Amino acid sequence: MAARTKARKRALDLLFEAESRGLNASTLLSQRVETPVTEHPLPDYTRELVEGVVAHWKDIDELLSTYSQGWSVERMPDVDRAILRIGTFEVLWSTDVPESVAIAEAKALATELSTDESPRFVHGLLARIAEVKPTLI
Repeated sequence: MAARTKARKRALDLLFEAESRGLNASTLLSQRVETPVTEHPLPDYTRELVEGVVAHWKDIDELLSTYSQGWSVERMPDVDRAILRIGTFEVLWSTDVPESVAIAEAKALATELSTDESPRFVHGLLARIAEVKPTLI
């Protein structure tokens, strides 16, 4: 598994855990950096993703709600919501990840970790956000 793919998975784990436990994602990230729960420290890209998602949280959720066609953010499965937040951050604000890569990586995470319908949903929603990106930024 590529380093960035692993970093995305770790970011997903952190965002999912924070939301599931009702914790602030930034606080949980700081705790994991200070006191790792595995023998491997968090990759820099994991931190970059979590910090980026937190910094743009409101905008990301607004976009997901606007373009998800009938699905409120709260109604989405928790893991899909975390994947979509990471994917949206990468599509809109990452300067070194091509949109197509961000979308493919998000779809792969959904395929591995969520429902049978999730990969298609994640791909479609992120593709739509990428399509309207010029009007958003």
